[in-house]
Amino acid sequence: MTTKTSTSTQNASTSTEKAAKQQPQQTEGIAIVGLSGLFPGSVDIAAFWNHILRGTDLITEVPKDASWSVDDYFTPDALKRPATALDKTYARRGGFLPKVPFETLKEGIPPSLLPSTDTAQLLSLMVARTALEECFGGPVENADRSRVSCILGVTSGQELFGQMASRLAWPQWIAGMRAAGIDDEAAKHAADEIAKCFTPWSEASFPGLLGNVVAGRIANRLDLGGSNAVTDAACASSFAAISMGVDELLLGRADCVLTGGVDTLNDIFMHMCFTKTPALSAQGECRPFDASADGTLLGEGLGMLALKRLSDAERDGNVIYAVIKGIGTSSDGRSKSVYAPVSEGQAKALVRAYEAAGYAPSTVELVEAHGTGTKAGDAAELGGLQLAFDDVRWARSDRQFCAIGSVKSQIGHTKSAAGAAGIVKAALALHEKVLPPTIKVDTPNPAVDFVASPFYVNTRERPWFRGSQHPRRAGVSSFGFGGSNWHITLEEYVGAGVRPSRLGHRDVEVLALGAATTEALQAHAKTLLASLPAGDDLGDLDFGGFCADENANFDVKSSHRAAFVVTSATDLKAKLTTLSQGQKSPQIFVGTGAPGKVAFVFPGQGSQQVDMGAALALHFDAARAVWDRAVDVLPDVVNLAHPAPAFGAEQKKQQLTNLTQTQNAQPALGMASMATFAVLRALGVSMDLAGGHSFGELSALCAAGAIDEGTLLSLARRRGSLMATSSNMAGAMAAVLGDVSKLPALLAPFAPDVVVANENSPEQSVISGEARAVNDAIVAIEAAGLRVKRLTVSTAFHSPLVASACAPLLESLKEASVTAPTVPVFANTSAAPHGDADAIRLALSEQVRAPVRFVDEVKAMSQAGAKVFIEVGPGSVLTGLVGRIVPDATAIAVDPNQGLAGTFAAFAKLCAAGVSLDLTKLPSSRPRSIPKKPSKTGVMVGGANVGRPAMPAPKDPAPRPAATVVAAPAPLQATPPRPEAPMA
Repeated sequence: MTTKTSTSTQNASTSTEKAAKQQPQQTEGIAIVGLSGLFPGSVDIAAFWNHILRGTDLITEVPKDASWSVDDYFTPDALKRPATALDKTYARRGGFLPKVPFETLKEGIPPSLLPSTDTAQLLSLMVARTALEECFGGPVENADRSRVSCILGVTSGQELFGQMASRLAWPQWIAGMRAAGIDDEAAKHAADEIAKCFTPWSEASFPGLLGNVVAGRIANRLDLGGSNAVTDAACASSFAAISMGVDELLLGRADCVLTGGVDTLNDIFMHMCFTKTPALSAQGECRPFDASADGTLLGEGLGMLALKRLSDAERDGNVIYAVIKGIGTSSDGRSKSVYAPVSEGQAKALVRAYEAAGYAPSTVELVEAHGTGTKAGDAAELGGLQLAFDDVRWARSDRQFCAIGSVKSQIGHTKSAAGAAGIVKAALALHEKVLPPTIKVDTPNPAVDFVASPFYVNTRERPWFRGSQHPRRAGVSSFGFGGSNWHITLEEYVGAGVRPSRLGHRDVEVLALGAATTEALQAHAKTLLASLPAGDDLGDLDFGGFCADENANFDVKSSHRAAFVVTSATDLKAKLTTLSQGQKSPQIFVGTGAPGKVAFVFPGQGSQQVDMGAALALHFDAARAVWDRAVDVLPDVVNLAHPAPAFGAEQKKQQLTNLTQTQNAQPALGMASMATFAVLRALGVSMDLAGGHSFGELSALCAAGAIDEGTLLSLARRRGSLMATSSNMAGAMAAVLGDVSKLPALLAPFAPDVVVANENSPEQSVISGEARAVNDAIVAIEAAGLRVKRLTVSTAFHSPLVASACAPLLESLKEASVTAPTVPVFANTSAAPHGDADAIRLALSEQVRAPVRFVDEVKAMSQAGAKVFIEVGPGSVLTGLVGRIVPDATAIAVDPNQGLAGTFAAFAKLCAAGVSLDLTKLPSSRPRSIPKKPSKTGVMVGGANVGRPAMPAPKDPAPRPAATVVAAPAPLQATPPRPEAPMA
């Protein structure tokens, strides 16, 4: 695909450049100031977003309360032998809406009219109200709605349309029964019974079944004075509506537009349409961009956006999720089929969108694709994307800079709401600075050379790092049958206006308690336990809010303290019970008295891991900001530390190998350590003294203000590069475990080729030197009864083999800005605090070849008053070493590689140890979205229509005259009049 693209790209550029020039640049950004929706498994946008981030598979079997039964229509033969499986489907899975309470009085629709009103209209009222309430900052009724338009993507008639049309087929029922030899009386009786299976007509049926009334009813009930209309561009309907809404704003016809898409039509008719194409997955999975993708699955959904001109949104103090910068649209033109996708046609829409936005797609790092999971559709879309992104006017030389995904892998294809689901996902990704996952991709489609393309499939939640060159940018595509192509490009909002709070909720919290005595601490736990809801109501508890309220009262100076991690309401209850009963648990951390001085220690090379610190960066702005700043200095190292998802063991191994190279590992470790330090500082944790192990000494000096972050990264890259290339002789290192006091005598025969490089603890040292000599020394050491573990390194660090790196490193240090640290920072070489700036420069240059005297360093810090040692950065190696060097000290690792639960456990240990940490400064977390129950006048509404007559269960026939079966049916001259009984 890639080799063919160079020519195709030029052709695409030629064919689209003229059209692009004719399209004016969008004059003003359009702010997304409200988001609302219902999607499979999600009762609101917050639940939808959290399902996206967690990679929840929301595809299910067709539910029992759906509008159709799998047992009636399913057969594998519908795919294998479609000609003999008429009116059958091979699909039995899809994405279906949960039931939510619809308040009839609030929405102004009497219960008697619910069966005559399609569920698309009912649910749309609720979703519209929520979006506008966020836009207005309060009840809709209190706002001026005279210039509010409602334009939604809604395709054709709704489920109720099929219901009402089906009732009118009774002449065919009777004709068919007569043709089968059933007499008229029996046929009429059967027709009456069949009619009872369909919703009866009423005066509300006509408006209740129309697609355009989805928007009309919203405008009517919410008293909107602007335009109201729906658009039908098939599966691109949402974007057609959004485009029309943006025009309303740019042309001044409206001041606010409610737009998006609605589709609750997941009935058998829609499944049959996709079955006979055929476009549905035979395996029952929607796998966009995966090698095994074989089709899509259908979903239900409603997604709405409230839009304003950006200047108006900032003036009015609206919350702003993201900014629409450009919209592009095109038609495929003449092609082989009216519904076959065409890459070149799609590329035109993309190019036009970026021309309108005023920036190149080479600045875009996330594309939420249409991504249906069909082989032809995905291949055409990827081809179109590459044509647009590799247009000769703006193509980048580097590859795989843009994440690509599709929410359809989680919820299925929501048809006219597909674009709405995609733009909601992209807007929230920009707002929360997250690259969201696409699931079910085990092996990327081999028909596409992803490695040689601008794209990679993102399969897990990842922090979105971005430097200062431009804001984060995302593109969203939506394509419809008939060659209708749309692309919208979005930008992160970076202005001075209001940003909404995060929608993400955490599944982990910290609870800290303090009291004057042990007994008082137990009594406090018992009081909290008694305040918890009882029985089944415990599941409805917002345990995050419970912990936050209690943490606000926590006094770290309490003489008796307890703290623990909470992962659920049940977990909270269990741990409070344990604490209240005075029982011990390894998961409950307790402490008494004052902590003494706090020392921060920073790890050195060897603690690096791919994706280190990702969880911190996802949840703490302070951590992410460190990596963002690093993008401006060493973007390649940021990408190596947080690479695109790997597929297979070999790719994962190669990613770790790339990161482990000394010139990469050291600056990456510096970023990860400083991100962890930034989080601790944001939570109010301060250090009294600091130190580091080998490279970690530079991190310690940065934390103490002796060098800034940019200098740290530059020196780290320089130091690592010099150390990696400083020797022409093969070097080796090995860890020695046991009574290391024997080492000087054991190494004497091998001096000076082998030295002690690291004095890590009384039971561990590291030897370093010329490879052959190290091998000989290992034999002697093992013969003396000590254990030896060879280390995977590029050369012999902290030995004479790297001495040539000292002088050039000193020259770089002389050019760097270095000042005296704000707190004592203990040096590896002297085990004493660093001196002035010149002394620091000299010590750091000599440290490369000198032994790391970590044992003496930690002892000196302890003698200076350090009682609590906090390891700041990836890994927990130093925590274990400190515990062996000064057993009476408290050593705690704040290891970002342990995920959020591990980090929060470290926070709990700090609270128990009496270290000042302000838990009220933890990032806010929204409560889980819990389905509500309706009021006495409300009803539960899902995707299937309300009040649809149930299919009668089989029963023994009532006594009635036997049907007369004739030998051959009489010719049908006229259809007898239909009895009126079914209408009663």
